[in-house]
Amino acid sequence: MLFLMLCFGAIRSASADDLTEFFRVVQVDNANAVSAMLAKGVSANARDPRSGETALIIALREDSHGVFNTLVADPRVELELAAPNGNTALMMAAFKGNKPAAVALLERGASVNRSGWSPLHYAAAGGSADIARILVERGAALNARAPGGLTPLMMAAREGQEPAVAVLLDAGADTGLKGADGLTAAQLAERMDRPRIVKLIKAHRPQGRRTR
Repeated sequence: MLFLMLCFGAIRSASADDLTEFFRVVQVDNANAVSAMLAKGVSANARDPRSGETALIIALREDSHGVFNTLVADPRVELELAAPNGNTALMMAAFKGNKPAAVALLERGASVNRSGWSPLHYAAAGGSADIARILVERGAALNARAPGGLTPLMMAAREGQEPAVAVLLDAGADTGLKGADGLTAAQLAERMDRPRIVKLIKAHRPQGRRTR
């Protein structure tokens, strides 16, 4: 029995070591090593013991483009697995402004909508106008409400992301909505001293487009 317990402990230790090494090579963008470890049985959906994030999310956060390409092409990778803070791979790609990654995730079927924070909120806040446009074209809810009642337009306005504001306005985002603080997107921009965005929002005339 003692022998079996010692062997079991050794196996557990090796497995933990493999996992540590796996996430190390993910962060340094060693795609060949990642492929080799996946072939040896490391789960493509394993979570980093330190952060709870998947390899796919970490690859995006660390700009490990080679590793990302390897993982997104692997049919075993589950795209909607979120980090402990709720971030999905598509949300991370949107915030980082990584258009090729966002497109690759969408082509594999990543969800554009989710309750709470959404990929469009992240694209708006990060100023990724091109990704915001793609998400809208893919059916992203323009007026989705994040915690605090914030819409993507409010996020873009608050963060001073003028191109993203323009994309959202052109798509038909509702400028009259208010967050939990009672402020509209224009008022948030005004509070943050962003006069160009205030002017842009106030000058906008709805074009009769779809406003979900």
